[in-house]
Amino acid sequence: MTEAVTPPSPFDPPSLPPEKPGGTASAITPDDIRDGAVVALLVGTAGLLLGLLWVWLAPRVQYVANGDAVFLRNSESEARIASDGTFFLLSVGLGVLSAVGVFLWRRAGGVPLVIGLAVGSGFAALVGWRFGLWLGPSSDLAAAAAKAGQGVPFDAPLQLLAHGALLAWPMAAVLVHLGLTALWAPRDPEPAPVYGWSGYYQPPQGDPEPPRG
Repeated sequence: MTEAVTPPSPFDPPSLPPEKPGGTASAITPDDIRDGAVVALLVGTAGLLLGLLWVWLAPRVQYVANGDAVFLRNSESEARIASDGTFFLLSVGLGVLSAVGVFLWRRAGGVPLVIGLAVGSGFAALVGWRFGLWLGPSSDLAAAAAKAGQGVPFDAPLQLLAHGALLAWPMAAVLVHLGLTALWAPRDPEPAPVYGWSGYYQPPQGDPEPPRG
């Protein structure tokens, strides 16, 4: 027995196109994962530059030994706070530069790039902090005081009192990269609109009924 088929009406809503295999979200490819790993490695290595700049630009705190103890040469100096501020500003600047560099390299963005940028930036901040402490003045105050002599000021070791400054690089990098991607990343072409009504109505076939008097 043949089933009756109802002809489509022009007023029916348009049928949805078939979904592509794998869903609507774009899948992460091995190339995307490789790019994220490259970003993490390169940005993490840039932490050495942070350490160099911090040692070069941070203001110095000086100690003086009187033979019995070591004390600050200027107890009212704000060099300790300025050292933290220098580290913070350098981290923000390098975070912006790394975000711009990653965006110019891969404008399309993607989750692996953001993860690689965040991980690499956090590692770079740690590397810059420890590398700066290693390059700076010795942390052995007794040996430094004996080497300088009694009454002769000498540089104190670098210190990062506000450890929250370690988050400046990854936060600046991720926020700037997301902003650049949202504003200038290439967009997918929009699909052509599908209209359910063609604008033409065909009346049913057959003789019209005569008007009733």
